[in-house]
Amino acid sequence: MNRSRLEQQLHAVWYGKSGTALALLPLSWLYCLLVWLRRKLYRCGILQRRCLDCRVMVVGNINVGGSGKTPLVTAIARRAQDMGLQVGILARGYRGRARHWPQAVHADSDPRQVGDEAVLLARETGAAVFAGPDRITAGRALLQAGPCDIIICDDGLQHLALQADTEIAVVDAAYGTGNGYCLPAGPLREPAARLREVDAVVTLRDNTDAAFSMRLQSLPLRCIMDPSQTCDLNSLRGQNVHAVAGIAHPQRFFDSLHEAGLNIRPHIFADHHPFQAAELDFGDNAPVLMTAKDALKCEPFARPNWWSVPVEAQLDASLEAWLTEILDQEP
Repeated sequence: MNRSRLEQQLHAVWYGKSGTALALLPLSWLYCLLVWLRRKLYRCGILQRRCLDCRVMVVGNINVGGSGKTPLVTAIARRAQDMGLQVGILARGYRGRARHWPQAVHADSDPRQVGDEAVLLARETGAAVFAGPDRITAGRALLQAGPCDIIICDDGLQHLALQADTEIAVVDAAYGTGNGYCLPAGPLREPAARLREVDAVVTLRDNTDAAFSMRLQSLPLRCIMDPSQTCDLNSLRGQNVHAVAGIAHPQRFFDSLHEAGLNIRPHIFADHHPFQAAELDFGDNAPVLMTAKDALKCEPFARPNWWSVPVEAQLDASLEAWLTEILDQEP
């Protein structure tokens, strides 16, 4: 079974009603016990949490897969920069093949080596970005590279070794906490009660009465072969297009294209899939649209009618005000 197919089957179990989830509950209980024990060891000081010589803000989630963390990190970084702060960003470098970590990440870094999300953050913010599975080591390397007022971690709620000053959890309202179970019976990396411990819970989606919310706004399409060329999404209304998604919840991407009036043929790949040119040869000249994260990995073999669909986080007024207050605090 390929990885994409496995992810789809797990999604059906985690976000639907399935007897498979009940069969996996004993393993889920064992997982929760280990999570509880690990947190207890940190709270008792048996395992040490370490601080960086800088404010640290963590943006993460308790679900497996994406929930809009990276666009929110980008929005927070830009807000901090507008306020005159020197911003650093830490990313895990997930599925990066670099032999040594941490790695400094630049706009022209190879996403296959350092991870697609890290490169996307470097391009979208211009901030100093370091990637590595050990956030403390990566954070120290970032601080050695230059001055920094605040470090924002893209993901990391479960990286307890790093002491955070502010924790933000992102929850996609369309999926919530799924069936409410922890891995492997459900999609949760930690019990849902973890959300009561963070400083803010940000809900992704429109029309929500949550205290803090955001939505993802599509920006003009960018030609992957030549990013200086842009195209309005509405100009493709009524056309047949191929929609390529190698992300955790591809339906969100497909729905946005449907709502724009496009006739899409969806192509689902595993999250963080390492694309090859032959996989995107669909035998016609219809435009190929993909997420900005996927587009990074397709740049070396892109064709003229391949387009990236970038998004940015639109924050509600209460979240904007809260972030401004947090960022304005003295170190």
